[in-house]
Amino acid sequence: MIHTMNLRLVYRPEHVKKPILAEIVLRKKVRLNILDAKVNSQKGELIISVPLDGEQLKDLIKTFEAEGVTVEPLPRIVEIDREKCTSCGACISPCPVSALAFDPSYTLLLDENRCVGCRVCVDACPFRAIKMA
Repeated sequence: MIHTMNLRLVYRPEHVKKPILAEIVLRKKVRLNILDAKVNSQKGELIISVPLDGEQLKDLIKTFEAEGVTVEPLPRIVEIDREKCTSCGACISPCPVSALAFDPSYTLLLDENRCVGCRVCVDACPFRAIKMA
């Protein structure tokens, strides 16, 4: 079974205007999903989700690195300590991918398929009830 892995790609200024991502997608014939992107003339940072694991994932990472892109695998699992969590909602609005929400009874829910492992919720929680697994 192939799992989906999230990766943070960081482009240096000299690489921002090059179509590195498009060229790698075409060359490797990999389907990916862009979850978040922040690009300006000084830096580019993308969070992508790729349906690869094992040697295929390692090969894709090496390909990006050979083009001068820094690659950081992102953990996917965020843990909520239900003993500490008060469902205050401080973590919901800062989440860049809307992975956190309230259910109808105002219990905090985490959509692990949306989570990109950015740690924003960890830093936002005033009760330190959220951590990376």
